[in-house]
Amino acid sequence: MGPGGPGSGWPLAGTLLVAVAASMVAGGEDCLWYVDRNGSWHPGFDCEFFTFCCGTCQQRYCCRDPLRLLTERQQRHCLAF
Repeated sequence: MGPGGPGSGWPLAGTLLVAVAASMVAGGEDCLWYVDRNGSWHPGFDCEFFTFCCGTCQQRYCCRDPLRLLTERQQRHCLAF
């Protein structure tokens, strides 16, 4: 079978490509301020070019893995709860 057939990796590859492209357009996602599990406040910080904010609501860091991307929208959602 050709590309996109049963068992092919094309849907996953397409998803990863979209995530990487979105992060590049953003020019490096900034990590917003957050409060960790212990209640300690951490200031926001910038990620280098071609890296973006990754992690969870309680722990953030810069990485290149699009599967760990934490968008600014997700970060703001963390602040609401």
